[in-house]
Amino acid sequence: MAHRLVRLAVIPVLLLVAATVLAQGSLVDMADPTRPPAGFVADAASGEAASGPVLQSVLIPRKGRAVAVIGGQQVVLGEMYGESRLVKLTEREAVLEGPSGVERLMLTPGIEKTNIAMKKTNKSPVPRRTQSEGKP
Repeated sequence: MAHRLVRLAVIPVLLLVAATVLAQGSLVDMADPTRPPAGFVADAASGEAASGPVLQSVLIPRKGRAVAVIGGQQVVLGEMYGESRLVKLTEREAVLEGPSGVERLMLTPGIEKTNIAMKKTNKSPVPRRTQSEGKP
C-alpha cells in the first residue's frame, strides 16, 4: 500500500517537471504579445536618442520653490544645469538660459494644448433653484 501511495505522489511531480521543461523550450521562440509591431516604434538602437537635455518632470508646490527634473537631475528654479541657468518654469516647459542662448524644453514635445472656446449664453446649463420663504 505504501508503495502505491509513493507511486501516486511521484507521477504528478514527474509530469509537472516534464511540462515545465517543455514549456521553457517553447517560450524561447515565443514573441512578446505586448510588444508593438516592428515598424510602429523606433528601436532604441536606431540612434534616435535626444540630442540634449530632456525635461522629464515639473514640480510646482504651493509653498517653496519650483523644481524641474532635467536629464534625471533635479534643478530648482534659478539654479544651474550644466552651463545654463533655469530661468522660467511652467507646468509644460522649462527655459534654460546659457552661453549658447535660450533653450526651451517642453515636457511633451510635439503635443500642443489648445483651449476650447465656449459660446457665452445667458442661460445657465443647470436650472437654479429659488428659495422658498416658508418652512422646508
